[in-house]
Amino acid sequence: MKRIALGLLAATALTFSANAEPALIYDLGGKFDKSFNEAAYNGAEKYKEETGVAYREFEIQNDAQREQALLKFAEDGNSPIVVAGFSWAQALEQVAKEFPDTKFAIIDMVVDQPNVRSVVFKEQEGSYLAGVMAATASETGTVSFVGGMGIPLISRFACGYAGGAKSVNADAKVIENMTGDTPAAWNDPVKGGEITKAQIAQGSDVVFHAAGGTGVGVIQAAADAGKLAIGVDSNQNGLQPGKVLTSMVKKVDVAVYDAFKDGSEGGTWESGINVLGLKEGGVDVAMDDNNKELVTEDMMKAVEDARAKIVSGDVVVHDFMSDNNCPY
Repeated sequence: MKRIALGLLAATALTFSANAEPALIYDLGGKFDKSFNEAAYNGAEKYKEETGVAYREFEIQNDAQREQALLKFAEDGNSPIVVAGFSWAQALEQVAKEFPDTKFAIIDMVVDQPNVRSVVFKEQEGSYLAGVMAATASETGTVSFVGGMGIPLISRFACGYAGGAKSVNADAKVIENMTGDTPAAWNDPVKGGEITKAQIAQGSDVVFHAAGGTGVGVIQAAADAGKLAIGVDSNQNGLQPGKVLTSMVKKVDVAVYDAFKDGSEGGTWESGINVLGLKEGGVDVAMDDNNKELVTEDMMKAVEDARAKIVSGDVVVHDFMSDNNCPY
């Protein structure tokens, strides 16, 4: 039985009206987190600019709003409804059953429902390339990683990064720290900076983060110390030009754009699981004018060699989520 999403309007200043527009609901950390959520926003904006079709959006403030927001958009007839982030899985599992004729998409998690498209990425592959670059750039032989929540998905980044670093320098030391074990870990730049400073004190001269808004503090602290940072999800090279070695980008923007386009009238919507790695163009390391002076020819050759081996299958980057273990 469909439930009425009570309390959502009272909790926000948004006005909802029935329409068939697509919708995007962000994860905690805010739309302009310079990372994951902002990449999702950019995909929706591209769709609007190219098609002239408006979309609806919502930024949740707490976990209690997840199911309320999904219900409200579904009741209003929005479709497709895209949710950004693995934490949406439980709410979407329930709401998708209640609205079988509505198209849904979730990024970074699998929800096995006939009307849900699940988009997941091989973060370990892009992170491996970031590790190759970090170890090549490092002068100390020590690099590090700052994660957001200590969950298997984030350990997938960390493990791939370690694998890439050790493929260049078998003796490389890779320091790993998580920011916390609650959703607040995604939006704590002060703590991110503190962790980064501690890692630098242990010898790290290249710091990779997968920590959402917390990563802004990581990048700032590395730059202040004269060390290099590596961004994540969106291209963060411009946050500290000349101080960010690269960014491990996930094409979250493409996932949102494709879901909106495929779910529109006349589109070619398909539910099921989409897995995007290097071969599919779903992950990569970012190059632009902000980091070109940091990346040597030898570094790019090492990256391209690693990329080719991963795409061909000659190198299989271990997926931490396959066994909750990192062999590197």
